[in-house]
Amino acid sequence: MVELDELRGAVLDWYGPRRHADAGRRGRRDPYRVLVSEVMLQQTQASRVEPIFEAFVDRFPDVGALAAASRADVLRAWAGLGYHRRAVSLHKAARTIVRDHHGRVPRDREALRRLPGIGPYTADAVASIGFGDPVPAMDTNVRRICSRVFHGAEPEELPATAVAAAAHAWLDTTAPAVWNQALMDLGRVACRPRPRCDVCPVRAGCAFVTAGRVGRPSSRRPSPFEGSTRQHRGAVVRALRERGSLEPAALAREAGVDLDPTEAAIASLIRDGIVERTRAGRLRLPRR
Repeated sequence: MVELDELRGAVLDWYGPRRHADAGRRGRRDPYRVLVSEVMLQQTQASRVEPIFEAFVDRFPDVGALAAASRADVLRAWAGLGYHRRAVSLHKAARTIVRDHHGRVPRDREALRRLPGIGPYTADAVASIGFGDPVPAMDTNVRRICSRVFHGAEPEELPATAVAAAAHAWLDTTAPAVWNQALMDLGRVACRPRPRCDVCPVRAGCAFVTAGRVGRPSSRRPSPFEGSTRQHRGAVVRALRERGSLEPAALAREAGVDLDPTEAAIASLIRDGIVERTRAGRLRLPRR
């Protein structure tokens, strides 16, 4: 079995030339940039996030600026990322930070987890990458890597405690921010559901490779986008970004969708705080 230090060194040597990509997005120990980046990266590929992230943090350079903005402005700056509930949660989180934490992203992981839209992984990513706290940030990629390298198995084949123990043992406590970003990147590039072991720096010490396993494609089939509520929601938000406010029938025409599915999309968007209805019955992005 290859020693932990040797495996760790192989990952860091591989990641060294790639660090600039993550450094630009997450900044140097800037918890606010890390928070924005990690929320954007939920359900969205890094290549799509990069240009939108830079424009977003130029528009809202700190927590106070984001909290002071209207939700409509935040949703306009979010254009291109989809899953607009994330933008609403990030906006609420910024206002919570201003109200409860004097405008500073909290370092405490439990306080981070209490912020709207922030789960255990995002809290640990902010704590480790933003503040340098020695905790593993265990996203899907990191769980897969640790399960395969140390147990020769897929994450769902193991107790969560076994995967967590491997991640904690492997963590580079001297540079947790770099380490967590390196593992995330390794999962995106090499240790995919169907792994690319030929480009993996730890294949020589990987129990999954030793066992002769090759992974498998995901059995989950994505839901059709065409005609889905998600498509209708996105069309409604795009129309309101461009036109400001519209009556429901006009909004359906602008969105290119029949009125009935548009009404269903509008109702769900109102529930999620993404759209509001004026007293005159028109729809718009929230102005508060």
